[in-house]
Amino acid sequence: LKAGGVAGVCVDLILFPLDTVKTRLQSPQGFRKAGGFRGIYAGVPSTAIGSFPNAAAFFITYENVKSVLPHGSSSYLSPATHMVAASLGEVVACLIRVPSEVVKQRAQVSPSSSTLRILSHTLYHEGIQGLYRGYKSTVLREIPFSLVQFPLWESLKDLWSWKQGHVVDSWQSAVCGAFAGGFAAAVTTPLDVAKTRIMLAKAGSSNASGNVLAALGGIWRTQGLSGLFAGVVPRMTAISLGGFIFLGTYEKTRQLLL
Repeated sequence: LKAGGVAGVCVDLILFPLDTVKTRLQSPQGFRKAGGFRGIYAGVPSTAIGSFPNAAAFFITYENVKSVLPHGSSSYLSPATHMVAASLGEVVACLIRVPSEVVKQRAQVSPSSSTLRILSHTLYHEGIQGLYRGYKSTVLREIPFSLVQFPLWESLKDLWSWKQGHVVDSWQSAVCGAFAGGFAAAVTTPLDVAKTRIMLAKAGSSNASGNVLAALGGIWRTQGLSGLFAGVVPRMTAISLGGFIFLGTYEKTRQLLL
């Protein structure tokens, strides 16, 4: 819990400006109208509050599921174990992440409004359901991401450990995390764009229903391939750096505590 929480806070706060740029590039009104480079830390209180419990919930679930599933004895079973553990970790973590993400992204494209005002406005007009708008799309983004990132991260660590004859150090785990995160970020960008559009959609609009396929179809019809991969560069950069900080910090904190 502590290792995951510390890792989550570190990565989310350090890379917040890149996340804001990515969100504004993906927003329906466009980068400039969404705020450009102004108010780059808009929405950071929401991230600061949700980051620790979100990351802690993921790693508690990930490590516990991994411990009860068969792994280690068969090289064929290990990737499947990591995939299942990561997917269940994301389902649990998204219960905390989505409300924080909804408030954060709305603040990022409305830098003149405070986080508290956006939270109260969402609750008043949409209720608790408004805070969980985009839960399905977030899970549908995070599961494929985790299916790519975590087996790749674990495989790279195992390969590096085998080559050097001992378990990887925390900085080596961080390098593996950067490669795994960057690759996973690139291939799941369209799902991230759809999730952003759903969370930012006005209540009552077609995207507000949360239909991921409809959102993807709308983006494809209006903006084509460039629309589906909007924000891919800052997303890959943020998640590569995030993978380095997040997974490296997690491993180092875990080693210190255990």
